[in-house]
Amino acid sequence: MSRKPGGGARNGAESPGGGAKPIRREISQALFERAQLVIPGGVNSPVRAYRGVGSDPPFIARGAGPRVYDADGNEYIDYVGSWGPLILGHCDPGVLRAVGKAAAAGTSFGAPTAAEVELAETLCEALPSVEMVRMVSSGTEATMSALRLARAATGRSRLLKFEGCYHGHADSLLVGAGSGVATLGIPGSPGVPEAFVELTVQAPYNDLPATAAAFERWGDALACVIVEPVAGNMGCVPPEPGFLEGLRDLCDRAGALLIFDEVMTGFRVAWGGAQLRYGVEPDLTCLGKVVGGGLPAAAFGGRANLMRQLAPEGPVYQAGTLSGNPLAVAAGLATLRRLREPGTYDALESLTQRMTQGLAERADAAGVDFTTAGVGGMFGFFFHPGPVRSFADAREADEARFRKFFHAMLDAGVLLAPSPFEAGFVSLAHGDAEIEATLATAEGAFRAVAAR
Repeated sequence: MSRKPGGGARNGAESPGGGAKPIRREISQALFERAQLVIPGGVNSPVRAYRGVGSDPPFIARGAGPRVYDADGNEYIDYVGSWGPLILGHCDPGVLRAVGKAAAAGTSFGAPTAAEVELAETLCEALPSVEMVRMVSSGTEATMSALRLARAATGRSRLLKFEGCYHGHADSLLVGAGSGVATLGIPGSPGVPEAFVELTVQAPYNDLPATAAAFERWGDALACVIVEPVAGNMGCVPPEPGFLEGLRDLCDRAGALLIFDEVMTGFRVAWGGAQLRYGVEPDLTCLGKVVGGGLPAAAFGGRANLMRQLAPEGPVYQAGTLSGNPLAVAAGLATLRRLREPGTYDALESLTQRMTQGLAERADAAGVDFTTAGVGGMFGFFFHPGPVRSFADAREADEARFRKFFHAMLDAGVLLAPSPFEAGFVSLAHGDAEIEATLATAEGAFRAVAAR
């Protein structure tokens, strides 16, 4: 059942430390064949199937710091980072100690704990717009719940989202989505009723005039605008100056709520998220990834007068058996305590900028059209002369060149997201050695791309 690898690892590729090291895939391929018999597509989340790069995925066995190791024993410098949560790297000792201590006391209670109160207090203190917060288990739960609350608070049904932004797989949010939907070329999803599609208004990301035109037509019916303040599911696309401020103004004038989906950017681009970095406060904020420290945890929060409409205090129902799970809360708190240390975000930003600038320089030296961006600890790149401001721009990038570059990097021990529509992540475990090894590998990969 396994597809033939389209540029997978080959024997004799260079390892991250330099020199020739045979790379094998036999065990991963056998596992993938087994997986496809019992799991749709062989994976539990679509992008992991590597269809966007035309090959089969490596099966990861373990991680340590900035590296992961697959079932065949191959080593990679990791810029996937579990798709963003592992801002401290793999197996951070402080996180492991916290999880072990929590597990020794019990894995789940379905009852309140002191630690979840501390985590909620930490989130409210860090994020400028958040006065109260409710824990959930996934980013999809967070966005889905925030939308329900926005509709209840405004008495309106329509929402406005942006092309290429991905907010989880809830029905209303799969329209014009990025991430795996874009990678697989799915225009939404079968199983989403047309009524949900009709209630979802779209506009191009970073296009304030088009957004204003949508408000002209639908403003009185819009419950909310939901946006990734830094788009991370069409690659990494930062907001243009004035875009987020313009959304705030349009929502205020129309009586709609502004929701920041900070599942990716929360505690990744700044301690107080994108809302602190760009100085724009939303009405509701969705969080995930980093707040769970690598375990399943997410949250949504906002002004107290909105959040008090949730049950049991108000009539808007939302619940979850594992919400506030003590292991996930312990991992999240350990991660956030480390991130509060002085200089943390300066160090993270410096690593990311070295990565993006180094990639751009090497692409330029190879004569390859290339543009890249980085914000905090996230980055992205396109085989496109730039600028890339929107999903339409991102789709004009050369995907064939991306695939060739991806496999050249993978073969030499650098693991990137297997899609041009996904952001990459730098962790505090990455250091000079990893960045320099990555850029040295990229130099050869760009030459291979240019020689096609």
